[in-house]
Amino acid sequence: MTPGARTQAAIELLDQIVAAAASGGAAADTLIARYFATRRYAGSKDRRAVRELVYAAIRHAGPVPSSGRAAMLAVADQDPAIAATFDGSAHGPAPISADEPRAEAGVAPAWLGEALTASGLDTARQSALVERAPLDVRVNSLATTRAAVLEEWPDADPAPHAPLGIRLPNGTPVEQSELYRAGLVEVQDEGSQLVGDALAAKPGEWLVDLCAGAGGKTLQLAAAMENQGALLACDIDRARLQRLAPRAERAGATIIESRLLNPGQETEMLSDWAAKADGVLIDAPCSGTGTWRRNPEARWRLTPERLTRLTAMQVQVLEIGARLVKPGGRLVYIVCSLLDAEGAEQVAAFLSRHSGWSVEPSGPAIATPHGSGRRLDPATHGTDGFFVACLRAPC
Repeated sequence: MTPGARTQAAIELLDQIVAAAASGGAAADTLIARYFATRRYAGSKDRRAVRELVYAAIRHAGPVPSSGRAAMLAVADQDPAIAATFDGSAHGPAPISADEPRAEAGVAPAWLGEALTASGLDTARQSALVERAPLDVRVNSLATTRAAVLEEWPDADPAPHAPLGIRLPNGTPVEQSELYRAGLVEVQDEGSQLVGDALAAKPGEWLVDLCAGAGGKTLQLAAAMENQGALLACDIDRARLQRLAPRAERAGATIIESRLLNPGQETEMLSDWAAKADGVLIDAPCSGTGTWRRNPEARWRLTPERLTRLTAMQVQVLEIGARLVKPGGRLVYIVCSLLDAEGAEQVAAFLSRHSGWSVEPSGPAIATPHGSGRRLDPATHGTDGFFVACLRAPC
């Protein structure tokens, strides 16, 4: 592909990504994969170059751009080399007109930027939300040690804070490695590892991962429990939960029971666990504002209405989880969001509804105290953004 053809491909992809953001369609990574699946002539260098152009444009634009061309023009205005590819060649984009619309630079749409500011994030911390994320993996302590994995990956470094974390060069094909195939590592951001440790899982306990998804934190809990005790992984999303079983088999995590829940019937379907769990982990559905480094187009998908629906879901899962905790047991609430509406305010509202529950001084030691919990953010801690709080049930 010529430089112009690469830019034109990026424009076409950005058009698809903008449309998908408006309609709730596929994520950018999926659209990029589909695009190149029908264009076999594009080599690996072409695919990499186009992908970098696409994500540069996504990260640059705060509000949703009017078109893929408008998004790329905003990048071209900052980079003469990209501007030169708008040359009107056979496979390249048409020459630039000075009066053409450009995507507006920023971190997020205006309403969302105001919400982040109100949640205590200054300009620098907001800007870091759309920078490129590092590549972290978690060592599976059921099968090996971090020292042993580091010997096998000489270009890797220990993660700065997570005891089982390893940081790899971006682009490392982790899932094609023998270490991954053997179940020795799992891809997991260091921040996710740190907040997953907040439950302080111990061998022999009865634990519930209430919003398990594909099971990243479930596997982390099983390893901390040394495969001793009972671990129930639940979700309402069949497709995501089905991904847990092969991951657990690869990791050698044998104590996990998966349970698909019907929306609205969760309490009834979990009645056998009522007031029996030593601990419940709630990695709640949320806006994902803390993970924009990995999914920067997600900020174009979030609306005030969707945020309202998400906060209502968070109230619901907190109530479901609280019923499972035995007297004196603990509940850890996590969101990969930095909005107070999903974090500190949710915990404050829960405590106002449940007299006798208390806040435990638990969570990542490096995290910043925030409300009744603790918070990680990319600018301060170099991790994805998270809010975590540990709550103790009355005896």
